[in-house]
Amino acid sequence: MCCAAGLCSAGSTVTCDDCLQLSPQCAWCTQENFTDWFSVTQRCDTLDVLLEKGCDRDQLQFPVSKHQILQDQPLGKKMGSANSTQIFPQKMSLKLRPGSEVTFQVKVQHTEDYPVDMYYLMDLSASMVDDLKMIKDLGSTLSKEMAKLTSKFRMGFGSFVEKPLLPFIKITEEELVNPCSRVDDTCLPTFGYKHVLSLTSNTSKFNEIIAVQHISANIDDTECGFDAIMQAAVCGDKIGWRNDSMRLLVFVSDGNSHFGMDSRLAGIVIPNDGQCHLDANNEYSKSTVHEYPTLGQLIDKLVENNILLIFAVTEDQKDNYMVTAPLFFFPVRMFNVSVELLGCLSGVRHFSLRPVGLQDSLEIEVQSLCSCDCRQPPKSDSSQCTEGQGVFQCGVCVCQPGFLGAQCECNEESTLLSNCLANNDSEICSGQGQCYCGQCVCHASSFGRIYGPHCECDNYSCVRFHGELCGGHGVCDCGECICEKGWKGQYCNCSTSMEACTSEDGSLCSGRGKCVCGHCVCTVPGASGDKCEKCPTCGSSLFCQRHLGDWYFFTSEIQDIVSLRRVICLLFGVQAYQVLVLLFTCVYTFHVTSKDTNVPNTALRDFLSSL
Repeated sequence: MCCAAGLCSAGSTVTCDDCLQLSPQCAWCTQENFTDWFSVTQRCDTLDVLLEKGCDRDQLQFPVSKHQILQDQPLGKKMGSANSTQIFPQKMSLKLRPGSEVTFQVKVQHTEDYPVDMYYLMDLSASMVDDLKMIKDLGSTLSKEMAKLTSKFRMGFGSFVEKPLLPFIKITEEELVNPCSRVDDTCLPTFGYKHVLSLTSNTSKFNEIIAVQHISANIDDTECGFDAIMQAAVCGDKIGWRNDSMRLLVFVSDGNSHFGMDSRLAGIVIPNDGQCHLDANNEYSKSTVHEYPTLGQLIDKLVENNILLIFAVTEDQKDNYMVTAPLFFFPVRMFNVSVELLGCLSGVRHFSLRPVGLQDSLEIEVQSLCSCDCRQPPKSDSSQCTEGQGVFQCGVCVCQPGFLGAQCECNEESTLLSNCLANNDSEICSGQGQCYCGQCVCHASSFGRIYGPHCECDNYSCVRFHGELCGGHGVCDCGECICEKGWKGQYCNCSTSMEACTSEDGSLCSGRGKCVCGHCVCTVPGASGDKCEKCPTCGSSLFCQRHLGDWYFFTSEIQDIVSLRRVICLLFGVQAYQVLVLLFTCVYTFHVTSKDTNVPNTALRDFLSSL
C-alpha cells in the first residue's frame, strides 16, 4: 500500500481520469476547494490518505474492478433439452481498472448422451505388425464400451508411415515396390498419410477396414505422424467431424515422429501451410513437397478445430509424447479464472473461454474503468471557471485547449514564459515544474520538496556524511547544508563543543594539543590519549639528566657529527631515532650550553639541527 500511495501522489496529474489510470489504488477527491490550483495534484492519492486529509467519502471517485454474470443457465443433464449447457455461466461482463485483476469460477460438465467422434490414426510401419493383429475387433470393443456413455458414437480410421524419400526409405527399384524385400517379406510401398474411413456409426464397416490393412516399411524408426495429425485436424469435411460433437483423435504408434525442419534431410524446404491436401484417393498429396509441421502449428490447428489429441504409444515412447488420458464424461469440474487488464481499452472488448473438446463456451465482455463518473455533469457556465474557456468537472476546472489556470483564466499564447526562466540558457522552471500563468508550479518528488521561484531549489541535493544528508546535523536548503547549533563545516559533521577536549585540570588537550571538531589532536611529540594525557617523555627532568649524563660520558672524545651519529647508533641500536628525539627535547628543556668542556657543544647543536 505504501508503494501505491507514493505512485498516486508522486505524479503530476491534474484530472480525475489521469489519476485513475495511475494505479488501481488511486482515488480522486471531487470536493470543491479541497486544494488550490497549485496543489491540485494532491486530489489524487489513495482512498485512506484522502479521507485523512478531510475529503468526504461521497466526494471520492474510486471505481472498483468487478464482474457480473449476465447469463447463468444451469448445467444441463440431457442433450437436446431446452436448458442443456456444458459450461456455467454462459455470459458475463468484467469492468476492470488498469493493473487490477478479478477472479471468478467456471463450472464444466458433460451432458448425458453427448455426441462423440473418434478418429483412429494408426502407424502402419513394419514394427506395428503385432499391434495391427491385436485391433481386429477394435470397432466392436469400442462401440460396446462407448454405448454405456452415449448413443451417438462414431468411428473413423487413417494410417501413416513416412515420407517416401531418401534418406527415410531406400529407393532401389525392388524396395520401392516392396520395402520389406530385404527381410524376405512382402509389404505395401511406403506412403505418407492416407485417410481410410470417414467417421461412421457402422461398427462392422470399421472392423472390415481394419481387417484389410497391411503394413509398410521405412529405414529409420521415426515416422511422419505429425503430417497425419495435421491433415486429420484440418480436413474436417473429409474426416466427417460433427459440429456438436466431442472430437477425439487417437494417435497410435511405437515410434517417434519427425517435426519441423527434419524434412530438410530430404531436401524439402517449403514450410507446412496448415491446409488440407488430400487428393482424390484421400492420400496426402504434399508429403514430398511440404516440411513436417512444427509443434506450434499442430497445437494451433487442434485448438482451432476443437480436437482432443490422445497419444496411445508404447512404454518406451512416453517421454516423446505428451500422453493424455482425458475423462470423456465426468462430474462437474470447477476452475478459477483470473483476468488482468494491463491498460485502458478504447471500447467494449469480447472474448470467449471454451474447454477443448466441448462446443459450449463462456462469452465475456470487458470494459476498462479509466474515466471518472462524477455525479454532476460538466458545467460549462459555472462561476468557478472563466466563461467559454473551461468546464467545472470533478471538483476542478478542465480547461479548453489553449487555456490554463485555476479558473482557465490564462491564455497560453499571451502568458509570458520568460517569467518562468531563471536566465536565457535555463529550462522552463528549471525542468522541474510547469509554467502556469507565468508562474512556476514545481513537480512533486519522492525524494523531497522542490521549490523556488523557478523550481531551482530542493531540500535533498546536498552533500552526505556517512550516508546521512548534511551529516544528520543540518538541513538541506537549495544545495547547501545549514548546520544546527553546535555543528559546523560543509558536511555539518564538525562539532564546536570543547567538552570532549577538556582535561580534568581544565586545560584543553592537557596542554599538548589542539581541539579539532570536538576531538584532541596531539601536537607534542610522544603525547597520546583522548585528551593527550599520556606522554612518558614530557616534563621528566630525571630522565633527561640520566640520559644527558650518558651523553656526556660517551661523547667526550667526539669531534664531529659523523662520529656522534655512530656512537648514538652503537649505544641505542634500533631505538636510536627515539633517543635522538628525547635528547632533542632535553636539550631545549635544560638549555644545554658549552659550560661543560667535555661536550662538543657546536657538534651537538649541528647534529640536533639536522634531525
